[in-house]
This record gives sequence, C-alpha cells and structure tokens, in this order.
Amino acid sequence: MSFFDPDYTSTKSQTVAIKRPKVSVVIPMYNAAAYLQECLDSVLAQTFRNFEVICVDDGSPDNCAEIIQACTDERVILVKQRNRGLAGARNTGVCRSSGEYLAFLDSDDRWDPRKLEFHVGHLNANPDVGVSYSASQFMNDDSQDMGIGQHPKCEDISAEDIFCRNPVGNGSAPVIRRETLNDIEFIRPEMGHYGSMYFDESFRQSEDVECWLRIALSTKWKFAGLPEALTWYRVNGEGLSANWRRQLEAWERSVENNRKIDPAFIAKWESLARAYQYRYLARRAVQSRDSESATTLLSLAFKSDSRILLKEFTKTAVTSACTLLLATLQKNHYDRLERKMMAMAA
Repeated sequence: MSFFDPDYTSTKSQTVAIKRPKVSVVIPMYNAAAYLQECLDSVLAQTFRNFEVICVDDGSPDNCAEIIQACTDERVILVKQRNRGLAGARNTGVCRSSGEYLAFLDSDDRWDPRKLEFHVGHLNANPDVGVSYSASQFMNDDSQDMGIGQHPKCEDISAEDIFCRNPVGNGSAPVIRRETLNDIEFIRPEMGHYGSMYFDESFRQSEDVECWLRIALSTKWKFAGLPEALTWYRVNGEGLSANWRRQLEAWERSVENNRKIDPAFIAKWESLARAYQYRYLARRAVQSRDSESATTLLSLAFKSDSRILLKEFTKTAVTSACTLLLATLQKNHYDRLERKMMAMAA
C-alpha cells in the first residue's frame, strides 16, 4: 500500500482493529531507539484505552522497527517509508490513522499516564477547540526531571499568541481534532507527492510552528491548553547552539509561508514575534553553555522589539541574567544558579 511513495509499507502486530479508535497516536521514528521503548511504554500505560499507535519508521538506520515489531499489543502499527523528515513521518501517520483525534509524540519524549484521558475530555467538552495542548516538563538524556518546563498560556489564545509565543510548546504536546487537520490539507505535486499533507515537508525544522500558525490564520478552530504537565520533553543540549542559525532560518521561512494568508497580521506582529524567537534561541544557547551565541541572540532580541522586556519581564530578565553570568562565572558555580533562575521563568 502506498500513500505517497513506493517505499511506504505498513505492518501491524498484525491484526486490524474492528472498532474505530477515538485517538490515533502518531510516533515518528528516526535514530531514537535508545528512547523508543520508554516512549511506547508511556502510551501503552495510558488510562484512556481506546487508541491506536501509528509508529512511522522514517528510514531510520537503527533498530526502531525491531522494537515496534517486538510489541504484541494489537493497537500498535508499524509503518515503514523512505526518509522524508519529521513532517513527512507525521503526514504518513495521519494518513494511515483512523481516529477522531490525532495525538503526536516524538520518539524521544514520553507522556504522563493521564495525557489522553485529559485531552479527550477537553476536546469532547469544547467542540470549537481544534488543538488541545498541555504544559510540559523537561527531562535530560537520562530521563531525569530537570526541574523546569513549559507552562504556557492556556485560555483565550489568539493568533498573536500562536505567532509570538507558540503556547503549544513542542511536538509531543498537542492532541488535534481530525477535522482541524482536514481544513489545512494540501498536496505538493511538485515534490512528487500526490497524497494529503498537513505539515509542510519542505521544512526540516519549525514544521510544527508553521502548521500551528497556518491553522490559526486560515481556520475557525481555537487553541486551548491544559495546565497540567502531561508531556515529558527531552532536552538534549548537544548541538543546540551549533544549529541555531538553521532553526532561525526555518522560523523565518514559516513566517513567509504564512504571510500570504494574512500579510497585514504578519506585518503587525512580526518584530515582536522575531524578538521572542531570538530570546528562545538565546535560552537554548544558554542551556548548551554557548555564551557567545546567547549574547548575540539576546542582543538581536532587544533590537528587534524591546517590548519583550515589558510583556514578559521575569523571563526576559532571567534570560539576560543567565547570559551575563554564563560569561563571567566558573561552570560549577553557574550550574548551581541556572536551575533556580530558569525555574523562576518557566
């Protein structure tokens, strides 16, 4: 069977469920075998049980597929395809799925056991909400709680919030109504794909940010969050500062993709959104102990729009303080201070 290309194959562990699942969980897999079992176990431990799990092996060079094939739970489906990136793996997962709601989980992250229960209740009770998301807690490579996380705005979310602050936070936080994805469906024949797309496969980074803004600007669906930290997001500091330029370039492309939908909106909020993006990247550079990049990015943030200091004084002030201290303190002294300061601005 092929949705997009002749390399697409699908196996189950190996029975097709008769009852349509309420939720389809999509797990893109590429070079994440070290964390995949933990990720999968967190889904199978959910208190809400009516789901299927679409595990998309995106041409991974490791043994991700073998881990999934060893699972005997009939709700777990393995899909193999040539490498198309995270957006392509998510698109394949959506097309292969049958649930009313789509939940996305990156293969190096995990969920709280109540994740699906809470989101299903949230979406059932709010038919105008298209994207339900949760707060997230950060963990390190060893799956240890880092004591910090993302605790975004959850109510009265505007397109400005999506553009400037991305309250969804990360790709393992949202549970999305299928109708919402149907409303942004497109095809990309110039890329050789004639199946449905939802995430833009020309992106290798920021594909989720681009998608959320497209939903906010082109559909009627609302975004709303749950304050509970139901997602565990893995922070890997390796290479963060080295690729911040690529991250910024991808974000800029996401802005240009959506400018055609509402150019007046983009023009109004662009400088502030860019300032927030610079500050976000500065925090990532701080986490990877790259003082030079953090200083450069923070300076760019203030040059883009100094309102970030007034709008979010604590977070901006803490980021500024961490950047300064990183450049002046010895590493062991700095490490002790950082966790306390970042927790203040979570």
